[in-house]
Amino acid sequence: MRETANLTGMVLKATPSGEYDRRLVILTRERGKITAFARGAKRPGNQLMAVSRPFVFGQFRLFEGREAYSLQGAEISNYFTELSQDVESACYGSYFLEFADYYSRENMDAGELLLLLYQSLRALLKPSLPNSLVQLVFELRAMTISGEYTEHPPCQVSDSAAYAWEYIIFSPLESLYTFVLTPEVQKELKLCVDRNKKRFIDRSFHSLEILERHKIG
Repeated sequence: MRETANLTGMVLKATPSGEYDRRLVILTRERGKITAFARGAKRPGNQLMAVSRPFVFGQFRLFEGREAYSLQGAEISNYFTELSQDVESACYGSYFLEFADYYSRENMDAGELLLLLYQSLRALLKPSLPNSLVQLVFELRAMTISGEYTEHPPCQVSDSAAYAWEYIIFSPLESLYTFVLTPEVQKELKLCVDRNKKRFIDRSFHSLEILERHKIG
């Protein structure tokens, strides 16, 4: 007999499955990354339509199957609908989801990564924070959570950039997005984060390519 699980998480991916269903990838606090099917979610008026979209965060009620879960319902805390109202923020948010998907695994404690993702999406909605800085903070801390980082910057930088690097690595998640940097210091930090990504990440991100094209445009 299948059991019901109530898991706190965020939808990372939502793709069509058949004529009326959606296949979801959800990052959950309790069980890491899981696959779930939302039956009938593409039917007009279906109760699962609104909760089976990327960025949706809340508590999901699921039936456990042998290879996947079946979504039965959800209590949503945040839809992050504001992100879709700004093209640049939506691009950054999509990249964060893809980055979290890359680093998450099944049957792992993903509480820290999930909280980082949630806080980072909220940071994208703050006018006082440059989205480019939010990206650097998110990338470095996500790599830190996965153990793929160096304690000190991987290249020679100013004291301010070195402090920012260490602050991002060691500060509580709730305090991550409480600072801004001068353009010069942010440029130094970006150089270090990019070098760290080149060292530890062996793939490219489609959403990042779209984001870079949007910046150029």
